[in-house]
Amino acid sequence: MKRRSWYILISLSIVILLITSISYLTFSAAMRVETQGRYSGVQNSVSAQLGGTLGRIEMSANNVFNEVEKRLDSPEAAIHALESEAELNPDVRGYFAAFEPNFFPQKGIWFEPYIHHNDSTGYSLTQVGSARHDYTKSPWYIRARNVKMSFWSDPYFYYDGTSISGHYCTFVKPLYTLDGKLACVCGADITFEWLNSELDRIVNRCRYAPQFSRFKFMRDFEFYAVAFFKDGTCLLHPADKSFTIKNKKMLKDIEEGRTGIIDMEIDGVPSRVFYGSIENLEWTLAIVAPISDLNKPFIYIGLALALLALIGIIIVFIICRRIDHA
Repeated sequence: MKRRSWYILISLSIVILLITSISYLTFSAAMRVETQGRYSGVQNSVSAQLGGTLGRIEMSANNVFNEVEKRLDSPEAAIHALESEAELNPDVRGYFAAFEPNFFPQKGIWFEPYIHHNDSTGYSLTQVGSARHDYTKSPWYIRARNVKMSFWSDPYFYYDGTSISGHYCTFVKPLYTLDGKLACVCGADITFEWLNSELDRIVNRCRYAPQFSRFKFMRDFEFYAVAFFKDGTCLLHPADKSFTIKNKKMLKDIEEGRTGIIDMEIDGVPSRVFYGSIENLEWTLAIVAPISDLNKPFIYIGLALALLALIGIIIVFIICRRIDHA
């Protein structure tokens, strides 16, 4: 080609490369904002739905506890109240009423009737209070006596060698006599197995929701959810995932209930974690997405723009050659 044609080719090639580079940078900036907004929105939605699930547990539990509070005149009446209301929410593992020592003199120091699911489809009554299980020294009992209001207990593991052993979280509420004295501390137990299944259901519902799954930009949305306690302990997670937090900033954010985004390697997979607190709980809900899936739009659009630039340069080259031979 003639020198003039080379000048034209080089000049137009630079223009094409500048245009495609600016286009890619503009797309990248918009895509980063879109990705953060999309996954932060999922985190908020899953948190709200999980909080709503626990809120429904609270409502049904309060109905049970209200019936117990009306029937504090005898141990039999209190037990009957638990039994008659236990089916209000089948997702609750069991309801109990842990009475103050000698509240019913005939029942002694530890009287804690527990109505719970048995191995079939019914309910069983178990007296779980004893010298071995002195519930008056349990953190949830002490806290209820001190704060005098309902709350969700810290996660704990209960073991007595029976089918009711397991990992639990309990909605706790103190009940009082007409003269204002503490009568008992009631609780509604949920298992972490059930809560994990609820979290999986919520995540899948969000994954395929039209408002989220629209405009996938080549992504597969391979995210999952993890819940942490305020000390960073992993409470809920998929069965095939393990999660240990080592980042001090994230641990501090979880402790103080702040939101954040952080990149870390999980089970050997570079991932981006979008996290934030769950309202009315001392828990943090995190959405974990593989960075390889998040980067797919950048890779494919980058390759597409590079191909367009190459085609443009080839076309300019062909035109310049024809001009030389004209």
